[in-house]
Amino acid sequence: MADPASYRPARQDIPTNPGVYRFRDEHGRVIYVGKAKNLRNRLSSYFAPLHQLAPKTRTMVTTAAAVQWTVVGSEFESLQLEYTWIKEFAPRFNIAYRDDKSYPYLAVTMSEDVPRAMVTRGEKKPGNRYFGPYSQAWAIRDTLDALLRVFPVRTCTKGVFQRAERSGRPCLLGYIDKCSAPCVGEISREDHRRLADDLCRFMAGHAKPYIRELTRQMNEAAERMDFETAAARRDDVGALERAFERNTVVLADTTDADFFAIAEDELEAAVQVFYVRGGRIRGQRGWITEKVEDVTTAQLMTHLLQQVYGEAQSELAPAPSARRKQTAGGSTDVVAKHRRTSELAYRQDTIPRTVYVSAEPDEADELRNWLSELRGSQVAIQRPQRGDKAQLLETVAENARQALALHKSRRAGDLTTRSASLQQLQEALDLPDALMRIECYDISHVQGTNVVASMVVFEDGLPRKSEYRKFSITGDAARDDTASMYDVIHRRFSRHLEQQRRAAEKGVHSGEVAPDADDAPARAFAYPPNLVIVDGGPPQVAAAQRALDDLGVDDVHVVGLAKRLEEVWVPDDEFPVILPRASEGLFLMQRVRDEAHRFAITFHRQKRSKAMTVSALDDVPGLGPAKQKALLKHFGSVKKLRAATAEEILEVKGFGPALATKVAQTLGGGTEAREPAVDTETGELLD
Repeated sequence: MADPASYRPARQDIPTNPGVYRFRDEHGRVIYVGKAKNLRNRLSSYFAPLHQLAPKTRTMVTTAAAVQWTVVGSEFESLQLEYTWIKEFAPRFNIAYRDDKSYPYLAVTMSEDVPRAMVTRGEKKPGNRYFGPYSQAWAIRDTLDALLRVFPVRTCTKGVFQRAERSGRPCLLGYIDKCSAPCVGEISREDHRRLADDLCRFMAGHAKPYIRELTRQMNEAAERMDFETAAARRDDVGALERAFERNTVVLADTTDADFFAIAEDELEAAVQVFYVRGGRIRGQRGWITEKVEDVTTAQLMTHLLQQVYGEAQSELAPAPSARRKQTAGGSTDVVAKHRRTSELAYRQDTIPRTVYVSAEPDEADELRNWLSELRGSQVAIQRPQRGDKAQLLETVAENARQALALHKSRRAGDLTTRSASLQQLQEALDLPDALMRIECYDISHVQGTNVVASMVVFEDGLPRKSEYRKFSITGDAARDDTASMYDVIHRRFSRHLEQQRRAAEKGVHSGEVAPDADDAPARAFAYPPNLVIVDGGPPQVAAAQRALDDLGVDDVHVVGLAKRLEEVWVPDDEFPVILPRASEGLFLMQRVRDEAHRFAITFHRQKRSKAMTVSALDDVPGLGPAKQKALLKHFGSVKKLRAATAEEILEVKGFGPALATKVAQTLGGGTEAREPAVDTETGELLD
């Protein structure tokens, strides 16, 4: 535990300007980011006597080893810089609103040449339209199924679409009229895109024009005695009305707003948000957060709006791989044009005109300016006092209170179990420190081919999937499991030692830093674990321990969990540690081991499937995957490449005379295959 006085900067050295500050630990990792109107006053408050600080603030300042700050021109700039640094460094002590579950959305992939409607979870992709979130996945699937009758857009995967395109036959949905079958040309891609646009407009709340138009067509068909068409339009109207009426009407048709409410206690806070579009509740979402320091409700609301709409800002940023290949139909321009025209609609739909909150944020003016800039028009942040909006906000607050109560009841049991399992492992293995981080390694192969390894990470008994890593093992290290385990452990901790060396050379210090300082730590590998678990018995454990000994790492403990008997093997111990079959510690180790096995198997299958794909270019010595891809991109096919000369291959970027000649000779480029000449009188082969 560090003494805050050891890194406390002199008071006169801290400016009084607005700015953003960050605390770092002894390894240089950013553990907390904050902003202040007056940096001197704000930072000085952290160096008060420890007994006067809140418990989590006290933990943070004793964990830190340095504090740095950046002066900005205004509070608005500090808001933006704070969010940028929080997203970049992911500090462990910052307020982080975590979803209690992954909410499903209805997504329309408008960024693709042929848009697809699907139910999805997780990260949003730029250029696509998302509607929701929905509380239940079945609800959005029922809605989509009803809408496909009127808007028969593509819902199949990329593989199914390409197979139907090659075969010239649509899938089942195309035969039953729940897909317009753009794969076989029954509808042009431009008309299909307009159909997807209509679906997006309907989901955005503009349903009544479509219902009125279909009703008019139904009446006209009935007057013409075309009762089949009238019945079809009647069913279409019914499908749209069912989908439209699934959302509860709460306000006037012109109301577009987000309603935020917070319920809190001394340690945690729960947040609920209702998304109202066109006067109807279109989605609901909830978050749970731990209070890191003694923050007010207004500060919690500021962090909440900053995170929620900051995600929308990142989704609007152009993707790194936004460039797409030019298709035969020249659809790149169409997609790009739609991306430009739909961005404004996405902004308007994501950030409404009004945001209603249960507590006024402490930096309301800066947030209004920020949201107005993101939306492209004025945004208001209000706290309703009476009327329908106040009643709806009270409903949102009640949902937040119920969510907090449910979370605390669930966490009580879960936290108790995790704490018991970690404590049991520490006692059974006689470890000096608490198990904050556990890493597990597993080797996967089939008869020595396509050897891979996996690394999974558990922190505080929970999986940290962002820290998972996978390894490809080649050469002499792939001869057996022990050599592979040695190679993986050696590679992982060699990287760790190199990071420690660089951090020691750079050092951590207190003082002012530039706002764009490129000092983000490499996130390939995080801080070292307390315990390393390998999937195997004494040989694998010995190999892992030998790798650590060769590197001089002596603060990491290694054990192995053998299958079948579930024995825990310790290095240089003839007998295993036997944990009770029903112990929480053994359950945790099994879960970690099984997760590593699953991750390794998944990677091995991917690698094996790629290895089974054989190309004629594989026979060219010195031609790697990157250059193969460049050749195919330049010539279009292997057939055209076979007919190319060495001079033509030289035009490809990255190819020299020697490699171009080698490719031409291997593939027979530039020469016509001919039959040998034969003397008709003697039968002799002629040159």
